[in-house]
Amino acid sequence: MAYSEYLVDRVRLRLKGKGELEEKKMMGGLIFMVNGKMCIGIMFNKKSKEDKLMVRVGQLNYEELLNKPGSKPMDFTGKPLRGFLFVGPDGFDTEDDLDFWVNKALEFNQLINA
Repeated sequence: MAYSEYLVDRVRLRLKGKGELEEKKMMGGLIFMVNGKMCIGIMFNKKSKEDKLMVRVGQLNYEELLNKPGSKPMDFTGKPLRGFLFVGPDGFDTEDDLDFWVNKALEFNQLINA
């Protein structure tokens, strides 16, 4: 099974007008690039059979954001990639929660160079 197109549409709507938007399939999911920089993505967790967000938040607020519902370190290889988080459905089910994560990704996106 692939990631949810409904979730893709929810994220896409929030990113519209926030900069040059590009979508790329990578890492088994769909990544949204904003102004040429990786911002946020959607992936399907085969073990839990649920979608998850991949949110690029940087290292400044990383530890604080790990305490948010559904948030955990992004880990593909056994070593977490600091500055990136996975967020499970309990962290983005509501519109306000999804707004929060998209805004955190966009805030960091504005701080980095391509």
